Amino acid sequence: MSVKLRNINEQVIVITGASSGIGLTTARMAAEQGAKLVLASRNGEALDQLASELRRQGCQVATVVADVGNVHDVERIGQTALERYGRIDTWVNNAGVGTFGRLEDVPLEDHQRLFQTNFWGVVNGSLEAVKRMKLRGGGALINVGSEVSDAPIPLQGMYAASKHAVKAFTESLRMELDKDEAPVSVTLIKPAAIDTMFALHARNYMDKEAALPAPVYAPEIVAKAILHCARHPKREMFVGGAAKLVSSGYAHMPRLLDRYIRATMFSQQKSRADKQPGRPDALHAPDRTNALRERQGMTERKVKETSAYTMLSLHSTSVVTALLGGGALFAAWKLAQPQMARRRPQRR
Repeated sequence: MSVKLRNINEQVIVITGASSGIGLTTARMAAEQGAKLVLASRNGEALDQLASELRRQGCQVATVVADVGNVHDVERIGQTALERYGRIDTWVNNAGVGTFGRLEDVPLEDHQRLFQTNFWGVVNGSLEAVKRMKLRGGGALINVGSEVSDAPIPLQGMYAASKHAVKAFTESLRMELDKDEAPVSVTLIKPAAIDTMFALHARNYMDKEAALPAPVYAPEIVAKAILHCARHPKREMFVGGAAKLVSSGYAHMPRLLDRYIRATMFSQQKSRADKQPGRPDALHAPDRTNALRERQGMTERKVKETSAYTMLSLHSTSVVTALLGGGALFAAWKLAQPQMARRRPQRR
């Protein structure tokens, strides 16, 4: 069933995880385009400051202090949107947390907390959004996954598992809604590494401070993709050519990519700085010292401010998308060749 979506300046948009990173960038960008907003976060003080900022610009904003892992909190988000605006046009499930460390070194309670936010938060938000949208003419559900929705990564193993689960849930939900001919567009956004507060907010069990592997992209690229999909139904969207490269490579050449990842990703996720004891994180509670920041400000990785792949794919035909995917697959093969050569045993 075709879904007709409103222009952004006519929409009511719900965004979870709105107090930092991608959620914050998307909220500000949507406000600039005239959307009415319902912003959710665990950090009520940061939400109040953000709402005041956006209202001064003429934006209509409602805020909800909520933990997306709590289904009753998520129900309050939906109820607030209806009481304030009467409908929901787009719901963006963006809230997420992370851990860095070997799976055996991270306590079980931290693994469970991560999944409660990253997976069950998406489940809670999606089901709440769909329930409200089906009764009021439809809309767009946008779930923020990751490039690791399609590929594993060491030192962030449970994060990758949560994003794999988000992908499976999102695609299953889309099938069921399609079967019912429900007027709801369902999109999975798969960003590459993004210069947000993610590494600082993550709980770290490594000996060095956490870092994101290159290439790292600007959060504005993700926000533009999210708002494009709020207006134009799309099944999925990779943000950053590297995300498509990783996904295509692992789908078609898993052993090759395994070798490349083993050879590079243990070192690339550690910065040169020693771990800071007692540094706050946002796993179990909001990090109030680093709120309302869109970017970490990468010092060891150059941030890509644009992505030609993503901009082309936003407006491309299926043929162009296939060609872009083929190019990413070839790039993945070429990228892995030096690592393969170094690991290949020498013949005597």
